[in-house]
Amino acid sequence: MTLDFATLDALRTRHPAWTLLRSDHAALVASFLHRTFVASNVRVMAAADLAEALEDELYALRQQLGDGSFPKPARDYLNDWAASDKSWLRKFYQPGTDEPQFDLTPGTEKAIAWLGQLAERSFVGTESRLLTLFELLKQMSEGTESDPAKRIAELHRKRDEIDAEIAQVIAGNVPLLDDAAVKDRFQQFMQLARELLTDFREVESNFRQLDRRVRERIALWEGSKGALLQEIMGERDAIGDSDQGRSFRAFWDFLMSSRRQEELTELLERVLSLSPVADLRPDARTRRVHYDWLEAGEHTQRTVALLSQQLRRFLDDQAWLENRRIMDILHGIESKALALRQAPPPGEVMAIAEPAASIDLAMERPLHAPAFKSVIADIALQEDDDDVDPSALYEQIVIDKARLVRHIRQTLQARGQITLRELIEGQALQQGLAELVAYLQLGSEAFKTVVDESVIEPIAWQAVARDGSALRRQARLPRILFVR
Repeated sequence: MTLDFATLDALRTRHPAWTLLRSDHAALVASFLHRTFVASNVRVMAAADLAEALEDELYALRQQLGDGSFPKPARDYLNDWAASDKSWLRKFYQPGTDEPQFDLTPGTEKAIAWLGQLAERSFVGTESRLLTLFELLKQMSEGTESDPAKRIAELHRKRDEIDAEIAQVIAGNVPLLDDAAVKDRFQQFMQLARELLTDFREVESNFRQLDRRVRERIALWEGSKGALLQEIMGERDAIGDSDQGRSFRAFWDFLMSSRRQEELTELLERVLSLSPVADLRPDARTRRVHYDWLEAGEHTQRTVALLSQQLRRFLDDQAWLENRRIMDILHGIESKALALRQAPPPGEVMAIAEPAASIDLAMERPLHAPAFKSVIADIALQEDDDDVDPSALYEQIVIDKARLVRHIRQTLQARGQITLRELIEGQALQQGLAELVAYLQLGSEAFKTVVDESVIEPIAWQAVARDGSALRRQARLPRILFVR
């Protein structure tokens, strides 16, 4: 964006962040909305709860600044902040409820984040940011290198560096970060974590604008259903395949991995226990910041689901209207026929091209006639005197799916999600590959599953050979997560 006069003047008068900073009540709005929405990571709040919290805030300010300060009721302030000329809050109604809900707009969150950077910091680190920039440049350079020889040379260089570091540690020389470096990196981590939550609200707002455009098109559409669906789904696919959509999908797939969640939890616990980090007095919500990311991502996913709901409602309405039109036509034909029954007009009333339908019954169709007659050799059949063991007909494998369902449900009672490999390690396969296929069938029919294509897990079981000896079989599958 070019920062010329016209652009900045338009932003000054229209952008919610700039209008908030110009407002006389900017201190009240920013402090209250930061504590209510940003600090506690609240995405949606009912109007009654938000008005009650604002009323308590206004009462405390009136006690401090005088009764003439902020004279209007809390609900009037909230409605004023959600007006179209300000757009500091988004006021909406959730499906099935008649109570308004409030949420922050991306512009308001940007203004609050900028205000948070105005305070003086006791420690300003630059090393970690420089290292991050250098690492990003290396990733872009190495990730776009198509020459195999250069890629191999770079991998060899990294291996030599790792081998040298291992040799140093074995020799007793363990390099450690000093307190300043730890504080520098932790401050950068917290800044990126807060910016990530802010980006979620903006991504959700972009999808919500798409949903609004879809509703407007449906309300004014006069063409066919197919043309409208093609146009809407084309725009939806364009957003999903855009750089922002692919980045969000990659982030969501990474965060949904149970292994990644456990790794994040362990790393946060270890880092927050360091004394340099404890001196910074981090927020208590830092320990569960990855769960805040999950919650924000779920809100974004639910906003995307509104598109499919709106399309389904449109199809239902169109089908109902078309059925009603057909019934109106039929009723019109019946009323005109009854009017002509008593006094039929002279001459021909109605002409039909065919007086009767051409019906072709199934039993009247000719049977298949072969092109030539088969010649059967006159050979006497001889009875086979060999004894055949019929036990193979009774050795069919029957999988007890009820036992597998009980095992999955009992495991998910204690955990939110579990991989297929962990399920089988907890209860070994008794019937080999057939039981493994039964697990996959249950994952697609009776349970909610997520497939992580980036991780391949081996699943092993014991089998019995024809000679009675024990065999070990193994299958390699993408990681499959059973989710509660």
